[in-house]
Amino acid sequence: MATDIAEILETFDFLDDWEDRYKYLIDLGKELPPLSEAERTDANKVRGCVSQVWLITNVSDGAGGEPVLTFRGDSDALIVQGLVAIVTSLFGNKTAQEILDTDVEGIFAQLGLQEHLTPQRSNGLRSMVGRIRSDAQNALAAA
Repeated sequence: MATDIAEILETFDFLDDWEDRYKYLIDLGKELPPLSEAERTDANKVRGCVSQVWLITNVSDGAGGEPVLTFRGDSDALIVQGLVAIVTSLFGNKTAQEILDTDVEGIFAQLGLQEHLTPQRSNGLRSMVGRIRSDAQNALAAA
């Protein structure tokens, strides 16, 4: 994805109105390359999301031999696809330990997501983060 989390935070800060933020969120989701039908498997599906969400995790060795994770994701709902874009920007190309050390709640608070998402979308967002953190823990354990 071309947009990094610092740029997303800056844009959210710049946009005063939540209607504009929702439009931006949808635009972020549209930037994601779609997953193929073959990648939309049950194994890649994120549990706990009302909308359909698929997340693919790739693990490679970093310069120091530590596991580095990258993510690709997709959803069948526009706003949720934007949330997938935020999560993959936040955690992508980081070491497993950096992912586990990330202050997710602090970043989501900066974005103001919790008070502007439905409870179902908030639960889905937590499920995506939980899946990524679990993948990071598994990558560390396998290293």
